[in-house]
Amino acid sequence: MSAETPVQSAGTFTRLRRRFRDWRGTRPFWAGLLTILGGVPIAYFPYATLKLGTMSLTMATTAGAGSLIIGVLLITLGLTMWFQQATRVFAGVASIILALVSLVVSNIGGFIIGFLLAMLGGALAVSWAPGKAEGAEGGRHKSGRGPAGEGAVEPTPQGASDEPGPPHTPYETGDGGPDDGVRSEARNGGYRVG
Repeated sequence: MSAETPVQSAGTFTRLRRRFRDWRGTRPFWAGLLTILGGVPIAYFPYATLKLGTMSLTMATTAGAGSLIIGVLLITLGLTMWFQQATRVFAGVASIILALVSLVVSNIGGFIIGFLLAMLGGALAVSWAPGKAEGAEGGRHKSGRGPAGEGAVEPTPQGASDEPGPPHTPYETGDGGPDDGVRSEARNGGYRVG
């Protein structure tokens, strides 16, 4: 191998897997998947014929059409969560309502399986929020800073305990100290500190 030999790029499978991971990270993927999986048993069980040996068990009910409609709507809402992220709250609330209706209409919500999956998918869709790009805030939080960027306590410097640290100054210019003429309530949005 020489210096002019080009580096082999990642394989096709690796590129597809990375693209899928990026696609999945920008939408409520698991909410949509659970909602789709919840719609399948709700739509399937009223029309299924189960065979137990020589005995045939049919779940056909008079509400079979309602079960089919609820199941197809749940599958559609799951796909909507994937491809129309802006409507995720509507799709989540609609999934929860349809899952609750399926308890009465569709064999106890597809024998509770479809009900639980659709409820969980709807709840995940309502609670999902798009992530922020890493470059938007300059990467990770700086050390000693809170989650919202309000730093209160600076980390102590690493070193021997007998080494003197930086001198402690209770107030700096612009901190609202006694020399600034600015009260701490005005600086902290009306909340009294200390």
